[in-house]
Amino acid sequence: MAAVTYFGAHFAVISRASPEGAPYEAMHRWAFYTGISLAGLLTLGAVLSAAATVREAEGLMAGGFLCFALVFCVLGQVAFRRFHNPAQVEDAMLDTYDQVYEQAVKSPSGTRRQELLAIQDTFLCCGKRAPASLLGSAEAEPCTGEEAARQDCLQGIRNFLRTHGRVASTLTSVGLASMAYAMLLSSFLWFAIRSGRSLSRRGTYTLSPRARGCPPQEPRFFRRSQEGLALHHLSEAGALHERLGPSRRLSGPWLLQDN
Repeated sequence: MAAVTYFGAHFAVISRASPEGAPYEAMHRWAFYTGISLAGLLTLGAVLSAAATVREAEGLMAGGFLCFALVFCVLGQVAFRRFHNPAQVEDAMLDTYDQVYEQAVKSPSGTRRQELLAIQDTFLCCGKRAPASLLGSAEAEPCTGEEAARQDCLQGIRNFLRTHGRVASTLTSVGLASMAYAMLLSSFLWFAIRSGRSLSRRGTYTLSPRARGCPPQEPRFFRRSQEGLALHHLSEAGALHERLGPSRRLSGPWLLQDN
């Protein structure tokens, strides 16, 4: 978007015709440098986040979050300026065209005439509509023949800027939503890395040394199962001895062996 705004034919032809120090020239450069900065920050944030996810590095993830936060703040500022003064770019471009048109009418053989023709050929327009009583013979001269059937240049510039503005507003809204999601995701990953939870379940495990002569400890579930079975066998043996009585306790094992 920044490259289209700076190197596009419609913006470039107005920029070449704009005098030094004009408001449009400053806005044109500001839009280009802002777009390049946002693209660089977004690329840097994506690279840092990807590296932090692979290496599980807190510092890299914090750097990615900072880049996304800066992009979000800049996009918020752009959206605020767009909402607060939506006609700022349009007024600056129309003022530049008015200056070129007036100077071209006053000196038809000068360089302004060539710049005016370049603007009209780019926007496919000619002149600007005005009441017939306010137009002189020299001012009506730029639009003759087939060029007179073209639309008004002021209206053509407005239509182009409205289309470009809608595209820019859509991209700004998508960028704000994407940066908000990126900040939430990077903050979640940062907390996950800081809490020691490995994302890929990698890591080293150490076994605690066992004292000499101590049997290995079994899991708690198996210990409880074995204890329950032992108690069950003891209770069955006690019930059997009680049924046999004291007189038959000596012969009990032989009977059990025979059975």
